[in-house]
Amino acid sequence: MLGSRVRSTTSKCCPILYRENARQIMVSESRLITPEPGALHVAVGVVRNRAGEILIARRHDHLHQGGLWEFPGGKVEAGESVYQALSRELHEEVGIEVLRAEPLLQVRHAYSDRTVFLDTWEVQEFAGVVRGREAQPIQWVPAEHLSRLAFPEANRPIIAAARLADLYGILDEPDPSEEWLLKALSRMCANGVRLVQLRAHSRSPSPSAYRALAASAIGLCRSLGLTLLLNADPLLAMDLGADGVHLSSARLTQLNARPLPDDVWVAASCHDLAELRKAEELGVDFAVVSPVLRTATHPSAVPLGWQAFRQLAAQVNLPVYALGGMTLDCLAEARQNGGRGIAGIRSLVG
Repeated sequence: MLGSRVRSTTSKCCPILYRENARQIMVSESRLITPEPGALHVAVGVVRNRAGEILIARRHDHLHQGGLWEFPGGKVEAGESVYQALSRELHEEVGIEVLRAEPLLQVRHAYSDRTVFLDTWEVQEFAGVVRGREAQPIQWVPAEHLSRLAFPEANRPIIAAARLADLYGILDEPDPSEEWLLKALSRMCANGVRLVQLRAHSRSPSPSAYRALAASAIGLCRSLGLTLLLNADPLLAMDLGADGVHLSSARLTQLNARPLPDDVWVAASCHDLAELRKAEELGVDFAVVSPVLRTATHPSAVPLGWQAFRQLAAQVNLPVYALGGMTLDCLAEARQNGGRGIAGIRSLVG
């Protein structure tokens, strides 16, 4: 896939590959899963411009799923790697050359007339002027607007992954003061965190104390431009106007349906495949899998390790974050093993 003149360097967690002749930096294309026999294997590009907007195109009416919006891409031909197919399809469809990209998500979906396997990559740098070379309407849209548009059903987890950030910060055992909250959230911002969970349940605060804490956190997150999910009763999250809810594994297993509307984030904590399957069944937007690595705070907990995390992430159509022993240096490792990113408490707050 990488061609000639490839060299590698090593971070604390994994090798990163550099392609000098194409100015491309990316994780290696080791496939997480492969398509089932008979499934249509499609390379899909989530293409971002410098403003962070995402490129979409409208399918011609006579095509399968015609009239709906889609991310550009096309069929992986025999003998092609996914990256080669992605590069070819984006050049043919929208006239650009891919310079930097990395795997984002793999989705399997069965329509009534066909099964598709969407190998989705995030394109972070490209050359050329974007245009619809097949006379298809194209548009740049903010990531948060994707959920308002009509896409094929198989694209739902891709839309969630495109809207999510690499880092998911967790506020745990917080000082109840607004001053502490502001300092912690400001440190998260400095570390590049834009998505936050207020867990704060390990000290078992009273319902009234947690409600006051959550109300303060929501106000501060809005002022800082952060998205905040409450690890609490979904009704409380709705009542306070949070951006969503994060379901504990215990709360997840008690539910029979998605607890909040589609325009509000719903996440879940999972520790095994059964819980991930439950989250997928409920229509959860993303999951956090733990513990991936050993942590100082829970030395007796047996970590999953990257191989088990990789296997779990590959079996569901969900963006998945790795939690447990994570540092910023582990982000590339998480992405290479099928994760959307990493979640952390002290590593992303400190």
